Amino acid sequence: MLLLLRRTTTTAAAAVVFSRFSSSTTAASNLPKPFSQIPWKHRSKAIQESQKALSEYLHTTRSLPFPYADNIARNSPNSLSRIVSEIPFSPATFENSFQRFLRYHPVNELEFLSESIGLNSEEKITILPPNTFFLSDWKHFDVVCALAGLGFPWIKLGSLCKELFEIDQWQLRKRIAEIKGFYGFNSVCVISICLVFPRVLYDEMDGLLADLKTLFLDYDLLSCVEGNVDSMLDICEKIKTFYDLGCEMGKIGELMGRSKSIFVEYSKEGLISKIDYFCKLNVQKDRIGLLLLSRPEYFGFDLESRVISVSGFLKHFGLNETELESLEIKYPHVFGRNKIANMPHIMRSVNLGEWFFERLKNENPSLLDSYGISCTEDLDKHYADSLTKIRAKRTYAHALKKLNFLHNIGFGENRFAIKALFLLNSSSCQLQRRFDCLLRCGIEYSSLCAMVKLSAKILNQQESILEKKIRFLCSDMGSSLQYLDVFPGYLCYDLEKRIRPRFELHRWLMEKGYCEKEYSISTIIASSEKAFVARISRIHEGAAKKWEEGLSGRDGELGCGEGEEGAAAP
Repeated sequence: MLLLLRRTTTTAAAAVVFSRFSSSTTAASNLPKPFSQIPWKHRSKAIQESQKALSEYLHTTRSLPFPYADNIARNSPNSLSRIVSEIPFSPATFENSFQRFLRYHPVNELEFLSESIGLNSEEKITILPPNTFFLSDWKHFDVVCALAGLGFPWIKLGSLCKELFEIDQWQLRKRIAEIKGFYGFNSVCVISICLVFPRVLYDEMDGLLADLKTLFLDYDLLSCVEGNVDSMLDICEKIKTFYDLGCEMGKIGELMGRSKSIFVEYSKEGLISKIDYFCKLNVQKDRIGLLLLSRPEYFGFDLESRVISVSGFLKHFGLNETELESLEIKYPHVFGRNKIANMPHIMRSVNLGEWFFERLKNENPSLLDSYGISCTEDLDKHYADSLTKIRAKRTYAHALKKLNFLHNIGFGENRFAIKALFLLNSSSCQLQRRFDCLLRCGIEYSSLCAMVKLSAKILNQQESILEKKIRFLCSDMGSSLQYLDVFPGYLCYDLEKRIRPRFELHRWLMEKGYCEKEYSISTIIASSEKAFVARISRIHEGAAKKWEEGLSGRDGELGCGEGEEGAAAP
């Protein structure tokens, strides 16, 4: 009894009632499937009655303080629906039947609690003790009560409790009081900070709290935000995106203060979208965070729909004619028109990611927004004619998705994109996965785009096959990834039927001393079967026989790449 009395909170806790079924309308429109057995016209009333009965059961029978009982009943729809499904439904008797069920069938209180505070199934397994049904038998319920009593939203407690269960409730109260007293935050502010940065409750986070004090109080961001937990929680989650980038705690308070408007004017999704956009430049993420905090104007620019001329855009940012001509010779597949949404990958495909980042950092932000293109600038007639033909085909939607993939990785609207398109016979999603796989293998972005220009069929193969071929190239053949710059076609040949047996035969000839000349990989792999056999016969008369006996020479080159998947090319 003393344990239960100790858990009773002040009347302020009664105000912290967050319902996932805030009204009968909401309840009826967001029902878990088990409630579907109740006729639609009786459903909302049945839910209200079952929530009320469960709340009274927890409060009256189990002696749980009413605010907690009410929150558990209102925020555990799945657990509640499982009980409802066990009771035959009748509009006239449902309320009494449900109360009778609770009277003779004690419920798993921990199951209801865990759902109501937002724990998922995996967290329940790791946090909740096995074979325990009653809240009074769970030692960490004191922490839940303490946090609720301090004003934390009930349905958010799960995100805190999984980190704070081992901390005494009095330590939590003391720590929150210290944060309030030392930094001057109000209750709503402290609650929001703790929900997003729970480590402040058990670890030294002076740098973070100093940044937040500068932003919230010194630059008075609090006056721009509604004074409720939901609004402040949204602000704190936006702030966290910059720390997630690697920005150092204690170092960006002033920057955030000078750019406080971005936390009010833009949604979290909008901030993340712009951050992800600039992160595609492949510059360190903390530098991206500092750039955007020092240049908040970038958040307001249209970086999706505008069309650019790659050469015109580079000139606009200060690239001189000589440098531009050199790039056009080296990376012709990149030039032409494209969307500004693909600009970060365009810069990487010409190896200018770092250069462009420095221009963004040092130049006036308006430079990015002021670029414009005329209606006739950089139009490619071959591309336009090919696009018209593609649109006339039955599979045009599939082809356009693949074409968009090529533009996204850095190909301009030019003949190279069209040529590559007709060699690709997998879906755009598969192509993207394989492109990403080759990047993970260590191939430089600009080199990989050039490889696709020379031999687009490499993307028609499954990731596992590409990885095996690259491992064989680097480990068994002793070559480097840079060799693929001159011979990307290596990845188009069958590893087991062509690459490995031919290489092993040449290695045998070298080890035996029959061959003094070291042939290139392309000579070994790319020559036809007839030319290959003729060459090894000239090297050693027994080599052709050995080839026929053990390393059979079925041609391993696949017309559209080994292990390919997907629909036919357009």
